[in-house]
Amino acid sequence: MISAMPSDPSSMIGMVAGESASLAIGAYLFNSLLKYNQNLDLAGELAESWQVAADNKTITFKLKSGLQWADGKPLTSEDVLFTWQLVTDEKTHSPYASDYQLVTKAEAPDAQTFIVHYSQPFAPALESWASLQVLPKHKLAGQDIHTTSFAQKPLGSHYYQLKEWRHGEYLKLEKNPKSVLGPANIDTLVERIIPDPAAQFLELMADNIDSMNMDPITYARIIPSRPALQAQLNQYKELGNSYTYLGFNLKRKPFDDVRIRKAINYAIDKQEIIDGVYLGLGIAIASPYKPGTRWSNPQLTPYPFDPAKAKQLLAEAGYQDSDGDGYVERDGKTLSFEMLTNLGNKQREKTAVIIQRRLKEVGIDTRIRTLEWASLLTNFIKPGDFDAVVMGWGLGLDPDQYNIWHSSQQNPGQFNFIGYHNPVVDQLLEQGRLEFDPEKRMDIYHEFAKVLYEDSPLVYLSAGYGLTAIHKRVQGIMNPVPPAGVGYDSQKWFIPEPYRRPQIQAE
Repeated sequence: MISAMPSDPSSMIGMVAGESASLAIGAYLFNSLLKYNQNLDLAGELAESWQVAADNKTITFKLKSGLQWADGKPLTSEDVLFTWQLVTDEKTHSPYASDYQLVTKAEAPDAQTFIVHYSQPFAPALESWASLQVLPKHKLAGQDIHTTSFAQKPLGSHYYQLKEWRHGEYLKLEKNPKSVLGPANIDTLVERIIPDPAAQFLELMADNIDSMNMDPITYARIIPSRPALQAQLNQYKELGNSYTYLGFNLKRKPFDDVRIRKAINYAIDKQEIIDGVYLGLGIAIASPYKPGTRWSNPQLTPYPFDPAKAKQLLAEAGYQDSDGDGYVERDGKTLSFEMLTNLGNKQREKTAVIIQRRLKEVGIDTRIRTLEWASLLTNFIKPGDFDAVVMGWGLGLDPDQYNIWHSSQQNPGQFNFIGYHNPVVDQLLEQGRLEFDPEKRMDIYHEFAKVLYEDSPLVYLSAGYGLTAIHKRVQGIMNPVPPAGVGYDSQKWFIPEPYRRPQIQAE
């Protein structure tokens, strides 16, 4: 099966890289203690069972027997302990470290038992152990995690192993016969690196790839207008757990002024973006949670499109068009900033153009700069060298967003790269991690979302749908799509023999 992905992973160690391509490939290679089932309930993966102590401060995991790495070495609780130590090591600089640093003591008393102790109850604890991709101690002990060859030539325990990686071209994965969950049905997966969605679609039409994530125009207009493509492809649509946003560098002027941030929020027509860029396949949001879930505060409504209100706030902040050039200025300096986004993501590029046009109408001058994904992350996001960004957040299922919003998470490589700092939000995020009662926890995160709404540290642009096309030769896909998404149980997918591709190199 040949698929397309928009960017090359920077590493196979996703917990260190912290970007989606690395985590996506890592999900084929590595296992976690727990996983989510099709209905998004926690189930065991490496763990056969787990027990939470009555005081909610200790979790004891029992691993399945006979687990092994692809090289035949035993996979034991020592590997889990080693991975925890690695992720929490300050030298690792993992953006996911904060959850695991709350563990005051971790131990592996025997090969099948892993125990973690917390100083106080941590509500997202179990969810966090569904995210930690367990790494092999016998391959990584004593190595510098940032320079190790393992990041390019990994050894895992999951359904597939990395066979070949031609950077910028493709990754080839082969079925792992020693997979801890049993073998997958499809022998070989090829992920071709094709940054441009239009180029991906040409390859799909030419039958050179079997699946791709689609943009709304392709999904809603092009495929339905071509009977030959409809006969060849199955289409899947699901409301994802992600959103697109315009984020401000809060450590730079003028974004330290909430009136400027709110003015920009009012000046942007979100529905115009949803209709024009996403062909209506998106939802306007007012909080950083999936619409329709209990964590999404129903009392909040998206900032309306109100240019007059935007101009009023700009004037309150001291910005006027005093020289008649159409742009507002203060102390002789025009209100101007640069928006960065990733090259090849046409939706984000088009979104930036719409934002630019709407901000010009209220007197704000903006410049758009598109950058290759790795360069954007390494040279601009991590060092905090930007004015504003059009990007997206993919979220976990637990409402905890400490990693993104807590003021302690601003070091290079961590997720609070916009520099947000609000003591009230810090306190609410800390409370949310300690509260186990679902109703009380919901109230905490509703209040958290309300404070964010008032602060406007970013502009929520839309929550989008996941749109996927998969060739009909690929069978065994769950229909209807379960809450866990179209890719759930992909190890059970199969290609009947008459439809299989020969073993060919990805070109």
